[in-house]
Amino acid sequence: MTTNTNYRSEKDSLGSLNVPADAWYGIQTARAVINFPISGRGPDRDFVMAHVRVKRAAATANHKVGWLDDTQTTAIINACDTILQGHHLDQFVVDRFQAGAGTSHNMNSNEVIANLANVALGGARGAYKPINPNDHVNMGQSTNDTIPTAIRLTALAKLPRLLTAVRSMADEYARIGAAEIDTVKSGRTHLQDAVPTTLGREFNAYAWTLRRCATHLQNRRDALCEIGLGGSAAGTGLNTAPDYAQNAAAELARLIGEPIRPATDLAAQMQSMHDIQALSSAIRDLTLEVIRIANDMRLLASGPRTGLGEILLPAVQPGSSIMPGKVNPVMFEMLNQVCYQVLGQDAAIAAMTQAGQLELNVMMPGLGSALFDAMDWLTNALNATTEFNLKGLQVDRARCKEFLHTSVALATLLNTRIGYAAAAEIAKASEKSGRPVRDIVAEKNLMTAAEFDALVLRAAKEGREG
Repeated sequence: MTTNTNYRSEKDSLGSLNVPADAWYGIQTARAVINFPISGRGPDRDFVMAHVRVKRAAATANHKVGWLDDTQTTAIINACDTILQGHHLDQFVVDRFQAGAGTSHNMNSNEVIANLANVALGGARGAYKPINPNDHVNMGQSTNDTIPTAIRLTALAKLPRLLTAVRSMADEYARIGAAEIDTVKSGRTHLQDAVPTTLGREFNAYAWTLRRCATHLQNRRDALCEIGLGGSAAGTGLNTAPDYAQNAAAELARLIGEPIRPATDLAAQMQSMHDIQALSSAIRDLTLEVIRIANDMRLLASGPRTGLGEILLPAVQPGSSIMPGKVNPVMFEMLNQVCYQVLGQDAAIAAMTQAGQLELNVMMPGLGSALFDAMDWLTNALNATTEFNLKGLQVDRARCKEFLHTSVALATLLNTRIGYAAAAEIAKASEKSGRPVRDIVAEKNLMTAAEFDALVLRAAKEGREG
């Protein structure tokens, strides 16, 4: 042993290396820390937990057929449970960008669990007796099957939070939609005046779209439950116990409450990241809609005097360091920025999905990190925007009414009464003179101003031209 009390010496197939004396990880993790000083970001917390659950389930499956004895199994399970309770998470230290497939993280987990188990049994850190990281904690496993399984389990852990965030935003749009269902305003197409609608219809459409996106996301869940654990190296099942894949999957299902099951082709779940890409694609589709809606909100809130100004967003911070009193739509600006980053993560996932070769996709650490970031960032951004902007949103009904009555598109309501060409002449007259369509209609004795107002209201609420 080294004489430096701050370190202990460990040995692997490449030789000896000093490891911090108080570290629960070991030599292979220490090598990875040296080799990969890349992003400065450790592993995702949900991913750490998912991978530890894989180790716990593996120990249970190996014990069931007698490959691990009672003492070994209890020690490993207790070590896993200690981590799952939130302890020692600072011992998972390998950078997100690391050796292909995630071997470094796999060994990080193996070493931490082994050291915790051995110390509990009266042993010393780094001695790896009676529990060995490779022979016992990693029994019947490979990086090839534990890492993609953990990525899928992590996605399953994050998906309900994202769905809740999407549905909460949809609910808030629906609440505003219900409250403003009779608030008539000018519709806009091509960013030009269009037929009248209601603000309630506009906001209810946002809610419907978000809920549809949530349904599409939810539909990706089942494929993530099909795991390749038990394939071991290259999907061969090498060195796995009898019924290991079924037993480990059943234990994972019990641990996380999801219908986890072995894939019908274990090798395929190491080669292919199709289900991960499908989830990312659904997140991208959601993100594109969120961007569109966020842009609409910024337009509707633009002004307050020289823009649309039909809605008023809560002021959450001063908007300018030089212009006093300025308030910006900062939450939706933030949401846009996050969404653009999420689109970038999806592009990275797509590139890494197709970058696998033969029996393994070695890009899994980066692919997983991109997915986890996309899910977390979007969840947090949606929640913050809903809480700090949508819940306090106000509608300027007077502004909506003002725009409504100055819109030349109101002439469209006359199509079925006087024909398109005659209605177009009234629209031109309104645009040229600046007079409201209702005044011109009354002047021409087509109907009274009150009758025209009633026509506008009916058309906006019922979606008819006349």
